[in-house]
Amino acid sequence: MKYYLLFGPPGAGKGTQAKLLVEKFNFHHVSTGDLLRKEIAKGSELGLKAKTLIDAGNFVDDSIVVGMIESEIAANPDASGFLFDGFPRTVAQAEILDKMLEGKGSQVNKVISIIISDEMVFQRIQHRANIEGRKDDADPKTIQNRIDTYHAKTEPLIEYYKPQGKYNEICGEGTVVEIFEKISSLL
Repeated sequence: MKYYLLFGPPGAGKGTQAKLLVEKFNFHHVSTGDLLRKEIAKGSELGLKAKTLIDAGNFVDDSIVVGMIESEIAANPDASGFLFDGFPRTVAQAEILDKMLEGKGSQVNKVISIIISDEMVFQRIQHRANIEGRKDDADPKTIQNRIDTYHAKTEPLIEYYKPQGKYNEICGEGTVVEIFEKISSLL
């Protein structure tokens, strides 16, 4: 089983690229954002906890996210591979993922990081808020908190995966097609 991580700041285009990669490579796409939004829409206890954190621009607790990921892997035993979008977001989550996959006799095969500037993050998230009506994307303070949280908690993953030889970086400020071609060439 292959496990790929699509990595980058909010608004980098991870979701857009993941859809294209799933079409081309037939991976099972696992978006923690999508999983959380489903729980929020259901109004579940998990969804209500997650909504409070997300609305403030914060990450959801590791135990909640990891539980959802484990369930998603278990529910798709025949998948040709998994493409994680938005997970792991912290070194602690990466360590948990590594242990989980090790228990299955596997490992993360490749990490693809889409790099964009903080200015571009702001522009894309505000644009997404207007198009998709995502309230969590509309407030500039929330956007800035998401950017700050990404730099503080998620960027350390670069140094976690680089020594393992799994980290690959691409510029995410081109067209959707250009970025897709760069990612595809890495797979």
